[in-house]
Amino acid sequence: MTPVSTAAGSAIDALPLPVLPQADAPLEKIALETYVPLAKPSLIGLSRAEIAAQLGSIGVAPAQQKMRTAQIWHWMYVRGAQNFAEMSSISKDMRAQLEQHFTVARPEVVAEQISNDGTRKWLLRLPSGTAGEKAHEVECVYIPETDRGTLCVSSQVGCTLTCSFCHTGTQRLVRTLTPGEIVGQIMVARDRLNDWADRDTPNGNRLVTNVVMMGMGEPLYNFEAVRDALLIVADNEGIGISRRRITLSTSGVVPNIFRTGDEIGVMLAISLHAVRDELRNELVPINKKYPLEQLLQACRDYPGASNARRITFEYVMLRGVNDSLEDAKLLVKMLKGIHAKINLIPFNPWPGTKYECSDWDQIEQFSEYIFNAGYSSPVRTPRGRDILAACGQLKSETEKLSARERQALRAMAMTD
Repeated sequence: MTPVSTAAGSAIDALPLPVLPQADAPLEKIALETYVPLAKPSLIGLSRAEIAAQLGSIGVAPAQQKMRTAQIWHWMYVRGAQNFAEMSSISKDMRAQLEQHFTVARPEVVAEQISNDGTRKWLLRLPSGTAGEKAHEVECVYIPETDRGTLCVSSQVGCTLTCSFCHTGTQRLVRTLTPGEIVGQIMVARDRLNDWADRDTPNGNRLVTNVVMMGMGEPLYNFEAVRDALLIVADNEGIGISRRRITLSTSGVVPNIFRTGDEIGVMLAISLHAVRDELRNELVPINKKYPLEQLLQACRDYPGASNARRITFEYVMLRGVNDSLEDAKLLVKMLKGIHAKINLIPFNPWPGTKYECSDWDQIEQFSEYIFNAGYSSPVRTPRGRDILAACGQLKSETEKLSARERQALRAMAMTD
């Protein structure tokens, strides 16, 4: 389908409708695999109660379980210990017993790429619990800024959804991640940046200050694991990143939006991208299951939303598709009554995509209209495009880029 071209200021009824995918095209992918527990599991990602239960399973007396759990929790999440031998406040015999049955292993860093703008992308390998099975890989991105450092975390190997503009959406859904594999990405970042609480950083501040669930996958199709992981990330006695500095982005899995606010309490971002159901059905096909009216009502009902805790609506700017002034007017009208800010995202190209980024003049006109209507409308500066780490570009290295794709990527980076 060729992206539709619309003239700014035209009447909505005159807007040409996009050619929609065939009715039988699946809205959601089925996972090809399920997680198989390792013979020697990692304690990362377990709740305190689950760690105590694991200690009980190897004979630690009930009277000691709470103390031992607190010690292990501190060493894992405050000091970033990578093995039990480092846990010097635990007796030598206990450390040996822990080493025999458990690990504190994170995902393995297979490759690290550093963008010209300082963005870092890590390709992480997840161990397989099945003998002979190929290990899976996900990507995690760190974006340093002057006042913060944001870590973009994945929730699935691949993605459940099929958003037409998103590189990750072209992948198969292999499986969902465990809480430990989600928390482990944050721990890997702190390892690589030497950013644990007991260590000095170059600027004297923490380097990973914000977490966004905006990497590979749809977090609300892995709700329980994402919830359990983020509760650990926000725990004040551990990693300690405030819920107000954690943002979960969803394409609109309506039944789990209220649960996100009620059970996790983090900031919410909606991957919106269109103001008409007909177009959003194409860009974000899950809209056919949960259309705009249902999605917006879920946002109005989101627990804790206020002017100080606004919902972010992400809107990727696609030339001639969703970037007209008429679209901006409808967006403002649609969000009336919702504590919202609008994050405009210049489309990040990837090899083989049919979409193009809107012209900067058009983006500025769109943004100015929204701002004048009373909404914050920052334009997200593209980061990490040259290493395919920008929004919508993540794709597991398991699915290798062809030589032609790599040439196209280099050409894109040179023309930005």
